[in-house]
This record gives sequence, structure tokens and C-alpha cells, in this order.
Amino acid sequence: MNGTPQGADLAVGVAGGVAAHSPDKFATGPALTHASAKEALAAGLARIAGGARGVDCAPLTQFDSSALAVLLAWQRAANARGMALEIVNLPAGLASLAQAYGVDTLLSARHSRSVDTERSPS
Repeated sequence: MNGTPQGADLAVGVAGGVAAHSPDKFATGPALTHASAKEALAAGLARIAGGARGVDCAPLTQFDSSALAVLLAWQRAANARGMALEIVNLPAGLASLAQAYGVDTLLSARHSRSVDTERSPS
């Protein structure tokens, strides 16, 4: 092994895993629930420690409030490294859940699964 936490190098199809998109971006797995949160958290933290600056939530189809906790933890980890974590393709249901819990303003996320037409000011 190369010293990364077990599970940090998972394929997209593994529940709770993360997959590399590029050196500076990774994707969630298809599920991020209480059962997979610990593994996903560790894998994402390893990617952020390696310099990842973005996470794509497009594969995410099964989630619960644990997904919000993981996304917020990833964001805090990126902020601690002096960078922002761009969260893209947040499923509408997860965005609604974040709003219901009052944490939507804490997520720097774009919620579209389609072609992204909104751009943040540079």
C-alpha cells in the first residue's frame, strides 16, 4: 500500500467510496449513508490532503443526513488547508435536506445535475 487510508482508492461503484476525476477533483460513490459515512469521510479526507479542491456529487443517488456531515467535514478540512472545496452536482433532495436542517448556507455547492450554467464570480 502507499500509506493512504484503506478505502481511499475505491472505484466509483463501491458504496460510500470516492473516485478520482483528476488530481484536484474526486467524486462521491453512489451511496453516502450512515453505513458508509466513516469510509467515505476517510477517503475524501485523503483526497483533500492530496490537494483535491472539488467533489462531484453526480453519482450520489442514495443518501441521508450523514452525507451532509461528510460534506461539511470535507469542507472544513479543505478550509483548514487554506482552500475552498467546490461541491458540484449536489442532488436536489440533498440540497433540500440541507435546507431543512439549516446548513444549506454552510455548503458551497451547486445543485444542478445538468449542464452548469451558473458560474461563481472569479
